[in-house]
Amino acid sequence: MSQSSEMIRKQLEHRTIREFKDEPIHEDIFLELMEVARRTATSTGMQAFSVIRITDERIRKEIASICNQEYVARTPELLIFVADQFRNWKIAKEKGCFEKSAKDMDRFFSAYTDACIAAQNVVNAAESIGLGTVYLGSILNDSEKICELLKLPELTFPVIGLGIGYPNQNPQLKPRMNMKLRVFENEYNKFDNYLDMISDYDEEMRTYYDLRNSTRRVDSFSDQVVTRLKNVIPKRQDMINVIEKQGFDLKQNK
Repeated sequence: MSQSSEMIRKQLEHRTIREFKDEPIHEDIFLELMEVARRTATSTGMQAFSVIRITDERIRKEIASICNQEYVARTPELLIFVADQFRNWKIAKEKGCFEKSAKDMDRFFSAYTDACIAAQNVVNAAESIGLGTVYLGSILNDSEKICELLKLPELTFPVIGLGIGYPNQNPQLKPRMNMKLRVFENEYNKFDNYLDMISDYDEEMRTYYDLRNSTRRVDSFSDQVVTRLKNVIPKRQDMINVIEKQGFDLKQNK
């Protein structure tokens, strides 16, 4: 099997790992993963993201509490990927440039996507060498508290958390929706009855056991959609205000 096809195989077998062996990741491996992050594609070369490695047990426990996931505190490596325009803004100021565009929506989303792409590259690299990973979108349950905990300066914002370690579980491969509903040519395709289109997928999802509650199968995908819409997290709905509190002006048009 070629190196490229081996990487594809690993990606096709991606599973979220929430339980890790009590085994640290060697520092050389960590530094190699950070080199992968450093070499990640970045919008216009601006490299507008940062990574915060969480080693303080108190901070780990507080992040786990925000995530409402106790295992977060036990991950061998806990990383927070941050949209970061602060660094380039400071560089520009030292060059005598004080453009308001440093705070605009374009800069925010460029930094946000930089952080997302870097996180995915690190996941691919980690899984290629036998490590397991778990994305932690749950850090956004209270993004303002995360900003406070990590002492994030203006023009930064937490994007995604990432746990990395040696897997101590082998979860079932989670079913995914057919790509005919997700890949289109030249224009967006709309369907008359989505429930009919996903009926087989709904049934397949009912055969899946999530290891967060391994005693029962999960609900159908369509039921999960409804549940997620009903179970809102107020502080996540208020996120735009936290982004603006961090100094970004998402409404700026001049």
